[in-house]
Amino acid sequence: MRTRRYAGENATDLDNNAKLLGALAGLPAAARGARYVCVLTLVLPDQAGDRGGLPIAAEARGTLRGRIAQGPRGRGGFGYDPIFEPVGEPVGGRTLGQQSAAEKALISHRARAARRMARRLARLGY
Repeated sequence: MRTRRYAGENATDLDNNAKLLGALAGLPAAARGARYVCVLTLVLPDQAGDRGGLPIAAEARGTLRGRIAQGPRGRGGFGYDPIFEPVGEPVGGRTLGQQSAAEKALISHRARAARRMARRLARLGY
């Protein structure tokens, strides 16, 4: 799914969230699984190892699993954060939109990918 344009080319975050909540209306928490995924790719033209025409030096993936809440809660973050309950939160627990930036940075898909990429870069001598 192209999440940024889920409700249309010029949709807002509120539009996307409303459309998704409507599509999931009536489904129990167990059927509302979701995840954020971030993949970081480092391309160095002088490195060997060709993949799809691009020399890939390092890749790192980060995933944050959770579920779509019954409704939006919180004003923090952006995008789907107000309706995303991360794993570890009980059903009806805090959404990413209710967490502080520091709390979110500990568990986010981007932070996980960045930490993995930092380790890979260190092994490459960067």
